Amino acid sequence: MRILSLLPSATEIVYALGLGDRLVGVTHECVFPPEARAKPVVTVPRFASEALDSRSIDEAVRQARPGWSVYEIREDLLRALQPDLILTQDLCDVCAVSYDEVRRAARVLNSAATIVSLEPRTLDEMLETIRLVGDLTGRQRAAADLVARLRERIEGVAGHAQRLGQRPGVACVEWFDPPYVAGHWVPEMVELAGGIDL
Repeated sequence: MRILSLLPSATEIVYALGLGDRLVGVTHECVFPPEARAKPVVTVPRFASEALDSRSIDEAVRQARPGWSVYEIREDLLRALQPDLILTQDLCDVCAVSYDEVRRAARVLNSAATIVSLEPRTLDEMLETIRLVGDLTGRQRAAADLVARLRERIEGVAGHAQRLGQRPGVACVEWFDPPYVAGHWVPEMVELAGGIDL
């Protein structure tokens, strides 16, 4: 199996399941584990965000034409890599390559790749994505073991948090200008850790 990960979290899952040798490509944002940095990078940002402040980046994204992805897939490299499993997402066209862009780019492949969108919105759904990747790659046992270990750690944190006295208010800011607060499972994590999500 030849796996292409277009999502940093998917890259981490692939490695955690012992499939790093099957990973043929990653995004420019896949930096963990460190071994991922040695993989071919198939995405490129369409504008140099590191030279811009958060307000300017937000404006550039808002001015983008509909259906246009903030990131580009290097189709020449995609063709050379010939993945048969592509892990991506369809939650946010700004956070990663858009799902439509992935489908369009996959047309350059010699055979049809399985394109799977990982779209967790809760902590449980995030853990289920690990099981899904395990199912897709024949690593069900490794996935079940990883999920069990993660659940044990989560329960340990939650148990410890219940013994704390005062619960601090916590604001998880994902973007500064304009301000965006973190969503999906982040508020749930704050609550489990003993905080009050603001």
